[in-house]
Amino acid sequence: MFASVFVLLYVAHLLADYPLQTDHQAEHKAARNAAGWRANLTHAGTHVAACSLALVVAAVVLDESVGVLPGAAAVALIGLTHGFIDRRWPIQWWMTHTRQPEWAAKGGAAHVDQTAHVLVLAVAALTLTALS
Repeated sequence: MFASVFVLLYVAHLLADYPLQTDHQAEHKAARNAAGWRANLTHAGTHVAACSLALVVAAVVLDESVGVLPGAAAVALIGLTHGFIDRRWPIQWWMTHTRQPEWAAKGGAAHVDQTAHVLVLAVAALTLTALS
C-alpha cells in the first residue's frame, strides 16, 4: 500500500505545485501581507484537493483501504506543512543553519523546498499504511 499511496500523493503534489499553481500564487505566496496569505492558502488548498483526489483514486481504483479519518488527517498534514514550507523563510532558515548559503544563492533552495514536501508525503503515506 505504501508505494501506491506515495506515488499517487507525489503525482498530486507535482500537479498542484506546477501546472495547477498560478503565477500569482508562485510570486506572492511568501509575501508578508494579506495577498501573500491568500496566495499561500489557495495554493495549499490546491494541494489538499489534489491529494484528496489521489486518496480517492487509491481507494476506488486500487482498492486500497484508506480510512476517511486517517485520509483526512494525512491531507490536513500535507496542506498545513505545504503552506508552512512555502512561506520560504523555513527553507532559508534551514539553509542558513546548515551552512548552505552558497547553494541557496545558486538555486538550491528550490531543491530543499521540494525535499521537505516529499518528506511530508512519505510520512503521510507511511502513516496511512501503518493505520490500515
